[in-house]
Amino acid sequence: MAVDEGIAPATETSGGSTVHRLKPNAVGLLGVVFMAVATAAPITAMTGNVPFMVSSGNGIGAPASYLVAMVVLAIFSVGFTSMAKHITSTGAFYGFISYGLGRTVGLASGLLATFAYVVFEPALIGIFSVFATTTLQDQTGIDIPWWGFAVLMLAVNAMGTWFGVSVAEKLLVVLLATEVTILAAMAISVALHGGGPDGFTFGPINPVNAFQGTSAGLGLFFAFWSWVGFESTAMYGEESRDPKKIIPKATMVSVLGVGVFYVLVSWMAIIGNGEKEAVAAASSANPLALFFNPTEQYVGHWAVVVMQWLMITGSLACGMAFHNCAARYMYALGREGVIPSLKNTVGRTHARNGSPHIAGLAQTIVSAVLIAAFWIAGKDPYAGLYVLLAILGTMAILVVQAVCSFAVLAYFRSHHPESRHWFKTLTAPLVGGLAMLAVVVLLVSNMGVAAGTESGSLVLKATPWIVALIAAVGVGYAQYLKRRDPSRYALIGRTVLEETKER
Repeated sequence: MAVDEGIAPATETSGGSTVHRLKPNAVGLLGVVFMAVATAAPITAMTGNVPFMVSSGNGIGAPASYLVAMVVLAIFSVGFTSMAKHITSTGAFYGFISYGLGRTVGLASGLLATFAYVVFEPALIGIFSVFATTTLQDQTGIDIPWWGFAVLMLAVNAMGTWFGVSVAEKLLVVLLATEVTILAAMAISVALHGGGPDGFTFGPINPVNAFQGTSAGLGLFFAFWSWVGFESTAMYGEESRDPKKIIPKATMVSVLGVGVFYVLVSWMAIIGNGEKEAVAAASSANPLALFFNPTEQYVGHWAVVVMQWLMITGSLACGMAFHNCAARYMYALGREGVIPSLKNTVGRTHARNGSPHIAGLAQTIVSAVLIAAFWIAGKDPYAGLYVLLAILGTMAILVVQAVCSFAVLAYFRSHHPESRHWFKTLTAPLVGGLAMLAVVVLLVSNMGVAAGTESGSLVLKATPWIVALIAAVGVGYAQYLKRRDPSRYALIGRTVLEETKER
């Protein structure tokens, strides 16, 4: 089954059946980059992860962790983008893996990827609610319960998906530009002042220091965690202009651009404090002092106030991007009719906006249920909702990334001999896949420390088993279809843009 290019949301496929498609030509290169970078949430990754990496991970080697992660993810992206030049699928990993390793592994991976993005949204709503509650109370004295902000973000995310990717893109451009600007202002100011009290020191970016400290594994895991969602570029292929060119470019720009930014900002934050002082600040009662102190000293108090508000908008942008990703994965699975009842529900697009509006609504409902469950259980929105669901989703998506690398290897063994290359389609995906498996091991071995006060949580203990169960359900259902309904089995992962199916 394929989706023909056209301007109508619903088109006739080569097999004669109607499949709804997303609005074509709705977003360009910069739009796709912004959507992908939004999932990384630079200000949330920096202020939320770096202090913990410095205090409990690899110490001043945190920037070096980002350097190592950037190299590994760039290698992974070489194989990923090689396949993106031939397969354009809203299901991204789901489509890629289905073509590379077969429909059974593809469906299992599609369910895992969908699950990951489904739980990422309520996770980000948790940290957004904390940032909003504390900032509003500290700066205005107004006390609003965290669940009030959770409801607000659910509504904003739902509307963004309903009106289409171009609307979400415009909002994310504004939100990302402001958060990147304030972090860059701090970094540039420290650099222009010749560094902090110790001047320029290069220990923080020495790759050797990425493997030092209290827990190098924990530091490296948080570095990789900071990039989760960069691969979402492929989901927007069907809605982008000239996807064979835009998606590979957008992916590499997202990986390398975000990587350089992470390394620079975390490095300047550490030397802006001074190496010893940075560790002390990150380990204090207010770990955000790691960023607030150099911002206050080298930019001004106004910038600290602005940064606090941008931490709110940054987490909002991240949650919105994850909502869009989850909706598109649901839509990709639904429109193929593998489960018939989903084809005319989550597999439909809006008649005017060409958006996956029903899938977006379904994602909003699931997020609301998860948030309500954590609220009823009395869980803290940060330690419970954000941390536990982020770890759960990260484990699922890292497994899928590893499988995707091996799918690239398999795909180019039997397809497109003209595109085979010793590095791009062999060495890079092999190294990337093995590296991703190593990151999964890092996550499993450091889950307890990463969860902090929730280290004894039942959700945390069940995390590996939940991921395994979802994969097993995908494998089991695919095998059921293969035996009982071969025609529907044949649809798995095969809805791609006709123009990019064969080259």
